[in-house]
Amino acid sequence: MGRGRTAAIAGAAALAGSLFLLGGGKDLQAAGAPARSPLPGDPLTGEEVTRAEKVASATLRTRMTSGRVEFLYVERDDDKAAAGRRRADAYIYDYGANRLIVRTVDLGSGRVVAERAGRGVQAPPSGSEETRAAELLLADPRHGRAVRAAYAGVTGRLLRSPAELGLRALIFNPRPEDRAARDCASHRCVRLLVRLPDGTWLNTTRTVVDLSAKKILTLEW
Repeated sequence: MGRGRTAAIAGAAALAGSLFLLGGGKDLQAAGAPARSPLPGDPLTGEEVTRAEKVASATLRTRMTSGRVEFLYVERDDDKAAAGRRRADAYIYDYGANRLIVRTVDLGSGRVVAERAGRGVQAPPSGSEETRAAELLLADPRHGRAVRAAYAGVTGRLLRSPAELGLRALIFNPRPEDRAARDCASHRCVRLLVRLPDGTWLNTTRTVVDLSAKKILTLEW
């Protein structure tokens, strides 16, 4: 069900206009040439990603606003049966039903042409889910106090926002012995890695954030 997320979406570094001057007239001419249309095997353009997200989530806006549905990411659809067409897979998580939805968008027609859904299947967390996990961690009396104390210890100031921390969320899949996290077999749960401004990583190896239940779990070892 679904494919893994592309390894990393790296932004291209902005280059100074002097680069064009170094290349002479040919570079100036190339810079003014119209961009070619992407070929079927090319990566998705930023405009295509935005269009796929808009089309795939058109019927879910109300539920997304209420937090019941989370838009995750978009990747190119590589189905060989669709060779020659530009298509994208949009990954969406339905918290109400605890299921992953994948909607395939035909970028030429601007329509959803296929949909797959399943429970117990997880895709990488979105940036907003990462922030939400940090907010839940900080709201927890014990864990939040520990994180705030560690932050104050290295910075000398109060922690005011998760944005002041280095964060990375990873999907958590429970093992049979993880009794405290057994609901994570069907819920959306993450491990949250937390880095302080001095580069220190907090020990969160036993901590799991259940985003579906909006609570913090502690693994028993």
